[in-house]
Amino acid sequence: MIPALLAQIGLPLLVRAVGSALSGSSNEVAKAAGAALKGVEEEIARGGLSGADLAEANRHIEAMAELDAGTERTWLAEINRTIRAEVASEDAYVRRMRPTFGYVVAVTWAAQMGAVAYVIATDPASAGAVVSALGSLGTIWTVGLSVLGIYVYKRSQEKQAAPPFEKANGFQALARMLGRS
Repeated sequence: MIPALLAQIGLPLLVRAVGSALSGSSNEVAKAAGAALKGVEEEIARGGLSGADLAEANRHIEAMAELDAGTERTWLAEINRTIRAEVASEDAYVRRMRPTFGYVVAVTWAAQMGAVAYVIATDPASAGAVVSALGSLGTIWTVGLSVLGIYVYKRSQEKQAAPPFEKANGFQALARMLGRS
């Protein structure tokens, strides 16, 4: 558990920081959340939240962080199982499907952008129509580039050495969760 002193210092600072950030938002829901956190800040200042209340809040944060870590472990295990199955496959195409998809996307994107640049340079009068026509391809490119981007991002993470799992206290877990969003 978090020592009572750390909980008494950490939670008020966190409430103040998050509350101030949300209160300055133009979004009405965020403003309401900021106002609610202002109320929590005032309650802490009045001594309305006891050490037991803070300890329970921290216990809840720890439980949420443990659930989140379990979900991530399961998700990564499934990804690794899939990748190992692809690598172990006797079918050469299955082993090379991801890089092939990346190369196809890169070549078609380059060809399309080269064609657009060529039309703009050689026939400026048609430039507006060509650029407008690109909008109709937006959905397909969004899907293709999203798949490619997620693959590259997650594959980069998989290649990094994962640190050993260590159980964080509630304040550390909350700080990590806030840092990811």
